Amino acid sequence: MTILGISCFYHDSAAALIINGEIISAVQEERFTRKKHTPDFPFNSIRYCLEENGLNLSQIDSVVFYDKPIIKFERLISTFYAVAPRGIIQFLKSIPVWLRDKLFLRKLIFNNLKTIDDSLKRNDINILFTEHHISHAASSFYPSNFEESAILTIDGVGEWCTAAISKGKDKKIKILKEMYFPHSVGLLYSSFTYYLGFKVNSGEYKLMGLAPYGLLNSDETTCFIKKIKNNIVDIKEDGSIFLNQKYFSYTYGLRMINEKKFKELFKLETRKENQEINQTHCNLALAIQKVIEEIVVKMAKEAKRITNSDNLCLAGGVALNCVANGKIDELGIFKNIYIQPASGDAGGSIGCSLAVYHMYHNGKRIYNNNYDNMKGSYLGPYYSNKEIMTMNKKYNAKYEKYESSRILIKQASNLISQGNIVGWFQGRSEFGPRALGNRSILADPTNLEMQKKLNLKIKYREGFRPFAPSVIEEDFDIYFNGNSKNPYMMFVHPINEKLKVKVPANYFKSSYLDRLYTKRSKIQTVTHVDYSSRVQSVSKTTNLKFWNLLNEFKKITGYGLLVNTSFNVRGEPIVNSPEDAFKCFMNTEMDYLVIEKFLYKKTHQNSNIKRSEFEKD
Repeated sequence: MTILGISCFYHDSAAALIINGEIISAVQEERFTRKKHTPDFPFNSIRYCLEENGLNLSQIDSVVFYDKPIIKFERLISTFYAVAPRGIIQFLKSIPVWLRDKLFLRKLIFNNLKTIDDSLKRNDINILFTEHHISHAASSFYPSNFEESAILTIDGVGEWCTAAISKGKDKKIKILKEMYFPHSVGLLYSSFTYYLGFKVNSGEYKLMGLAPYGLLNSDETTCFIKKIKNNIVDIKEDGSIFLNQKYFSYTYGLRMINEKKFKELFKLETRKENQEINQTHCNLALAIQKVIEEIVVKMAKEAKRITNSDNLCLAGGVALNCVANGKIDELGIFKNIYIQPASGDAGGSIGCSLAVYHMYHNGKRIYNNNYDNMKGSYLGPYYSNKEIMTMNKKYNAKYEKYESSRILIKQASNLISQGNIVGWFQGRSEFGPRALGNRSILADPTNLEMQKKLNLKIKYREGFRPFAPSVIEEDFDIYFNGNSKNPYMMFVHPINEKLKVKVPANYFKSSYLDRLYTKRSKIQTVTHVDYSSRVQSVSKTTNLKFWNLLNEFKKITGYGLLVNTSFNVRGEPIVNSPEDAFKCFMNTEMDYLVIEKFLYKKTHQNSNIKRSEFEKD
C-alpha cells in the first residue's frame, strides 16, 4: 500500500510518501525552490519522493490532500456574508481564485500530477481528502508509538476548526471537542506577531524568542496581560477562547488586526519590520506569550480530563511554541508527550497519508520499541559523493577528503573547540523547521562572544535571537531539567542551577539591551536570558554520526553539547543540496564546512567567488 500525501496552497507546502504504514520520505517544497514558506504545489517534493523510491505515479494507491476545500470554501462564504459589506476587497480577490482552481481541487491536483508524469490517466490515481485537524492529529499520533493517547491540535484555522481535542486508539482517531473560527489561538498569536513587527506565518518564533526579554513583574507587563484578557480574549476553563472581533480584521481585511483599536488599547504604534525594539515591545511579547501558555495549559488539562490518558500528542502550528510545550511538561499530568517535529502545515502531508492508510484502508499500525516512527525526521534528500564532486568542480572548491569518518569527526570537533564556526552537512535532510544535526551550523556553547558572532556575522539576523543546544542524550541531566527524550527541539527546559554564574543584582529588572549579552551561564551561547534552552537530545540510535561529534567535543572540552542552529541565513530556507551549503558557506563568515567526508576551509577558497545578497525577511 503506497500513499502520497500533499499539503500546499497556503504555506509550507510539502509531500510525503508512506509505504505499508512506514514513513519513507518527506520534504518541504521550499528546500528545492529556495522560496521560504512557499505555498506552491510541491512538484519537486513529489518528484523526490517518487524518484528516491523508484516509483511512478501510476504505482501510487492513493494521493491524499491534507484538508477539505469544499468545507473551507463554505467557511469563507459564510464569513464574507457575516461581515458584509466589509471584506469586499478580500472577497473580490479570493473568490475568483476559488472558482477557477481551489473549488475544483481534485482536477487541479490531477493536472499538476500529469505535469510530473504525462502518461498518467485519470483512472490511474485515487485522489482523497482528509479534514485539516485529522491530518494534524494523525501526523502526531501514528508516529508516536502510543497505542492510545489524548491528541491536542492547535493552529490558525483549518476548514472551520481552530483547535481540537481527540482520542487516538490503535488505528482510529476520534475528535471529541472542537473550537471554531473566528476564535483561534493561532490567529491571536499571529495578530501580536504582526503588531510587533514580524511576518505572519513565519515570525511567530521570533515573538516567542523576544518574550523572555520582557520584565515579568513590571507594572507594564502586568497591565498588558490584564488588557489582553479583559478586552481581547475571554479564556474559558477548558481552554476554549472567545476573541473580541472588534480588535481584529482577519475576517474581512488584508491585515490581521484593527490597528486603531490596538493602538488605543496598548498606547503603542504598530512596529515596523526594521524599527528598533524597545523594552515595551519586549513586555508586550511576554504578555501575549503568558496568555498563550495559560490557554494551552488549560486545553491540555481538558484533554487529560476527557480522555484520562497518560499520553499526549501535539500538532498544529501552535505546537511549535516550545515554551508552552515546556509548561505542559512541567505539569506532570501526562507520563509521555509526543510532538510532531513538522507540526505546521508541512506535517499535514504525513498526517493525511497516515490517516488514509489506517482509517480508510484499515492498515496495520507499526510500533517501534526504541524510538518513534519519524526516523529522527531525517526524511529528505541524501547526496552522493558524485553529486558533491560535481559541485566542487562547478565552483572550483578547495577541499580535503577524509576516508575515515572517525578522523573527520575528530578534526571537526577540534576546529569547533578552537572557536571556529562549522557548517555541518550529513545524510538525509531534516523534515520540518528545525536543523537536527544533518543541515546544521555548529559552534562552541561556552564561548561568550559566540551568540553575537552567530547572529550578526553568520545568520544576519536580530541580536535578541537565542540559539539552541544539541546534547548527548546520556548527558541531558547534567545541563538541563526536564524530559531527556527530546530529539526534535520541541520543548524549552531550564538549565541546571550549577551552570548559572553570578549576574548583576538588577539583572531581572534591567532592560532588554542590558541583558542581551550579560554573562549568565557556563554554556552562555545556548542559555536564553531567562535561563532556558530549547534542547535537542541526540541518541546513538537516531543519529550516530552527530552523537559521535558531540562525544568527541566532550572529550576535548568536557562539554557534551554544541550550539546547533539551522544551516541558512535570515530569509532563506535551510540548505538542501551541497551547492546550497557551499553558497551559504561562502556568503557568510563561517570558518569551515563539512559535507559528508569533504572538509572545506574558508581561507583556501577562491576569493573571487561572487558574494550574493540573500533575500531578507
